Amino acid sequence: MGNTESAVVQKRMVRFRPEERPVVEGVFDRLQGKESGRTQGNATKVLTLDTLKVCMTDIAPDSMIVRLFEAMRSVDPGGAAPPSGGVSREQLLVFLADTLRGTAEERAPLVMAMACKGAGAVAMDSQVREFLEDLILAVLQILTCRGRLQGWKPERMEDSARGVKLLAEQMSSEIKVSGNTLWGGVWPFLTEQHTCDVPCLEDWLFRMSGVALYLELVVSEGLGVHLPSRPPPCLLPKCGSAPWGELRSLLDLPLLLFLFPQLPDHSVSWRLLFSTRLHGESFTRMVSSCTRRGPTLLLLRDSDGHQFGGFASHSWDIKPQFQGDSRCFLFSVFPSLRVYTCTGYNEHYMYLNQGQQTMPNGLGMGGQHNYFGLWLDSDFGHGHSRARPRCTTYGSPQLSGKEDFTLENVEVWGVGQPPEELQAEGKKSVLDMDPETQAIMEMAGKTLLSQGLREPEEDEH
Repeated sequence: MGNTESAVVQKRMVRFRPEERPVVEGVFDRLQGKESGRTQGNATKVLTLDTLKVCMTDIAPDSMIVRLFEAMRSVDPGGAAPPSGGVSREQLLVFLADTLRGTAEERAPLVMAMACKGAGAVAMDSQVREFLEDLILAVLQILTCRGRLQGWKPERMEDSARGVKLLAEQMSSEIKVSGNTLWGGVWPFLTEQHTCDVPCLEDWLFRMSGVALYLELVVSEGLGVHLPSRPPPCLLPKCGSAPWGELRSLLDLPLLLFLFPQLPDHSVSWRLLFSTRLHGESFTRMVSSCTRRGPTLLLLRDSDGHQFGGFASHSWDIKPQFQGDSRCFLFSVFPSLRVYTCTGYNEHYMYLNQGQQTMPNGLGMGGQHNYFGLWLDSDFGHGHSRARPRCTTYGSPQLSGKEDFTLENVEVWGVGQPPEELQAEGKKSVLDMDPETQAIMEMAGKTLLSQGLREPEEDEH
């Protein structure tokens, strides 16, 4: 590279650590080497679309590879004019720097080129959604082929095809086209076309960190840019306990991608507590499965096909008072993917009651008695979502197909540490957590006074 040609590139390369720069700078030659081996040494000075497809065919759908190629071609590296029909080394380096270490301002033109496939400076909303669908599909493909599903079994879950479209629509709905106006409403899907320019995408990327995260994953995995300072992100929760041999879950992978960042604790494995498909239609069984089990995620589908649920930040307790805190939220899955957090209007986050004569018996979240944002009656099979115009607690609209709905399926997942486990940890002596210290004290003839103060452990046999 000449000094003139490399001025922009050198400015970008400063973002990488000294030990990372050879990895980034070697991507162009390594990709060409793969193609030249396939074409018996006919390497060129540009990176072609065919070369990119050879390298990324197992990582992303062809349509996403084309989008990445057009984004590379759109880069102006400074100096000499970019080559026609291919991507120069300088263009690739700037592209890598901007996608892996860039700002929203630098990524916005690349996203525009990917959405429009290089043809246009203004994107239609449908083009942005199609780009997001390809991006999400590539992320799912990477998680699958790289063995990063965290214990989830897609073949025993809902089909991800619908979830990909729902997640893409949700992400694109956050684009502001003018002032505070968003593309997306609550539902149904938009029928009127809107457009946005590069500054519009810049604002969106600044607020929606998930787009940059997905793009970084696809670029780093697809082009083999593995940097120690930026390990692959954890996009899915761990699945700890679920009878996959019998279960057909209401969850799908795109829904997990959406819900996981919304939860306060990302370190705890999810575990199935209740499913009507496995445990039957019993309110008593559901209550016994989710009480005193820590934070839970409730997911249900009504007879109209609407899918929705709520996150309970605390263990459910049977009592005629509201419980929970401001970390609780409601969400919709179909026909639109949205999350609704607390408004601060009241503290009616969670309610669970059973066997009372004077108070409503059932499980509810948000609103007030007889007008919950989400309510499951204790006779099971029935519920309501009375939120006109909005639920006072969460600001959610009517989540179900009908205000008074018939229940089809319910799942409850434990998504936090159960209180009994926390209590067990609290009872542990410091010596239990440091056996080496205990051994040293015993060898020194020190008396372990705490041993004599413990309750005797019960025999498990």
